[in-house]
Amino acid sequence: MLVDVVLVAAGSGRRMGGTDKSLISAAGLPVLRWSVDALQAHPSVRRVVLVAAPDRVVAYGSLGWLPAKVTQIAPGGDTRTASVLAGLTALHEAPGERAAIVAVHDAARPGLTGELLDRLISACGSDASAPALPLSDSITQVQGDGPSRVSAGSVPRESVAAVQTPQCFAGQHLDRVISEMRARLKAADVPTDETSLLERIGIPVHLVDGDPRLRKLTDPTDLPAIEALLAPTASGIGHRLAVVAKALGAHASLSRLRAGFGDDVHPVGSAGELRLGGLRFPGSPALIGHSDGDVVLHATADALLGAANLGDLGRLFPATDATPRGADSAELLREVVQRTTAAGLVPHWLELTITARSPRLADRLPEMGDQVAALIGLPASAVSVKASTGNLVGDEGAGRAVRCTALLLAEQRGA
Repeated sequence: MLVDVVLVAAGSGRRMGGTDKSLISAAGLPVLRWSVDALQAHPSVRRVVLVAAPDRVVAYGSLGWLPAKVTQIAPGGDTRTASVLAGLTALHEAPGERAAIVAVHDAARPGLTGELLDRLISACGSDASAPALPLSDSITQVQGDGPSRVSAGSVPRESVAAVQTPQCFAGQHLDRVISEMRARLKAADVPTDETSLLERIGIPVHLVDGDPRLRKLTDPTDLPAIEALLAPTASGIGHRLAVVAKALGAHASLSRLRAGFGDDVHPVGSAGELRLGGLRFPGSPALIGHSDGDVVLHATADALLGAANLGDLGRLFPATDATPRGADSAELLREVVQRTTAAGLVPHWLELTITARSPRLADRLPEMGDQVAALIGLPASAVSVKASTGNLVGDEGAGRAVRCTALLLAEQRGA
C-alpha cells in the first residue's frame, strides 16, 4: 500500500524568537530529521513533499541529510492551511499513480514512529484516520475574556481527546480535500487541522492510539520535555556516548567507554531458509556462507569483538573444517559473548541496520531486537533494529545480497 506524505515545516518560528524550529537540535538531531528519517524507514511511504517557508526552500535543498523519499521541497503559505494546500497540490501534480493514502504531518512533532504509521494505515481504509491521546485534566467550557473569564460548565473528559499528526485520508479523496481547502481559505474559514476539514465534507475520521512522544514544539519551554521523550530512541553517537557515560556514573573515567563496529554481507542463495537475527523467514532462501549466513548475528559478534579488541569473527571461527558447515550463528554469538564478558566488556547499547530488498522485515523487527538482546544480555529497550529496503543500490538493491551493520557502545571493566 503506497502512502504519500506532506511534511509541513513552513512556520515562521515567531514563538521561538524567529528561529527555524525545524532545524533546532533535539536529542542530538535536528527536529526535522526525526520525521524524515522515520518516513524514509517505513516501507509503505513512497514520497514526501517537504513544505518550507519560501525564503528557506533553497536552504532546505542544501541539507545533505534529506533522504531519497523527499522528492520535492515546496514553498508554503502564510498559514498552516495554505502550506498544507501547497503540499497537497504538489502531490496531486506528481507523476505516477495516486497513493492509496495521503498523510499530513507537522515537522514540529519529531517523535514519529513506524508503529504509529502502521496503526494509521490500518485504520484509514477508504475514509481517514488520526492519532489521539486521552486528556487527564478536567475540561471546562470558558465564557468571557481576561479577568472576567468564568467556567461555563464542565465537559466529560471521556468525550474529548487531543488530536495529533500525522492525519491521513484515502487518496481517492484528494481532489475533494484540495477543493474544500481552497474554498475555506477564500472564505477565511480556516480549519484548525485536516481532521476538522475532513469531518466537514463527511469523511469519517477513525481515531487510533496516539503517542506521547509526538509532543509539538511550539515555544522554547517545550524543548526539554521533547528531548526527554526522544532520548530513549535517539540514534546520534554523541547521545549514545552520553547515555553510557551516565550509566558509568558521574565520576567515572571516559577512558572506560568502548565502541565496536560490525559489518557483514552475504549473497542470497537459491535454496534453504533465511535466518536473520536468530529468526527464521520461511519462503525466503538462505544466505550463502560457511555457517547459516545470519548477517545480523555476525555483525553483532564483530561489534562485540571489536569493542573488546579480540579480533573478528572470521579469525575466531574460520571458514574451514574447524567450524562446522551450516553452524548456528546463535551458538557462535554465545561463544563471542562468553569471551568478551571474560575480557571485561559490558555492552550498554546496540544499533543494527539491515539493508535488503526482501523480505519484508518491518513487522518482525521488534521480535528480532528481543532475540538479539537476549543473546547478548541486554534489555530489549537497549537494542535498536532498523531496516532499509527502498532506494537501494548495488547487490543489496538488486536483491543479490543482504547486509547488516552494527554499532555497539560498551564499558570496559577490569577482567
